[in-house]
Amino acid sequence: MVKHWRVDREEKYEIVEKWFLKDLEMIDGKEADTDNPYFDMHFHKVYNMEAYSCASKYTFARTLNKLNAMYLKKDFKVVNFDDTYLNDDSIWSSSNRDFLVVMRVCFYASNLLCLSLCRFS
Repeated sequence: MVKHWRVDREEKYEIVEKWFLKDLEMIDGKEADTDNPYFDMHFHKVYNMEAYSCASKYTFARTLNKLNAMYLKKDFKVVNFDDTYLNDDSIWSSSNRDFLVVMRVCFYASNLLCLSLCRFS
């Protein structure tokens, strides 16, 4: 965990606490259905955390999941997260696929526009 503060125009960071991924038992997103940045990390103790945004919370959970899969391969629970945004196989999950999302939205919008302009007799 890093403490952040600003002195004049300079950003300062201080490492306040460290955890090991091998000690992490579970990450709990609290509410999968709402857009909130709060989550819990379960080690030997439960730590209540707040991310910068809901998107950064999901990015953090995806990163922990990938690190676990690559290095530890242990039973790691990720609960109360929407699987659509958590899995890599979804086009919604990765920020580098934003273009595909925008294309899909534009496609649906153009279809709606065409349907609204059609005359039915």
